[in-house]
Amino acid sequence: TLPKRIKVDNGSEFISKVLDKWAYENQIELDFSRPGKPTDNPFIESFNGSFRDECLNVNWFLSMEDAQEKLDMWREEYNNFRPHSSLGDIPPNEYIEMN
Repeated sequence: TLPKRIKVDNGSEFISKVLDKWAYENQIELDFSRPGKPTDNPFIESFNGSFRDECLNVNWFLSMEDAQEKLDMWREEYNNFRPHSSLGDIPPNEYIEMN
C-alpha cells in the first residue's frame, strides 16, 4: 500500500512536476520541509548520513545490477543486524517485532 503522506525536502528530485503528478494521482500529500532546515526532518538526515558513510562512500558500483546487489546487502544489514541508538541499540526489525 502507498502512504498517505510523504515528507520531502526541497531537492530538485522532490520538486519535479513528475513527482507532483504521481503524488496527486495516488492521493498522496507531499509535505515539504523548510529550505535550509535539516532539523525539520532529522530521521531522514540521519539515515542519509549513514547510507552515504556506510554504503555509497565505501563501494564501487560496476553496473546497475552490482549497485542493486550492494544496496540490498546494505539495507539487509541496516534493518536486520545493525544496532540503532535511537531504538535502544537494537536493529529496526527487532524493534518492530517487540512493539
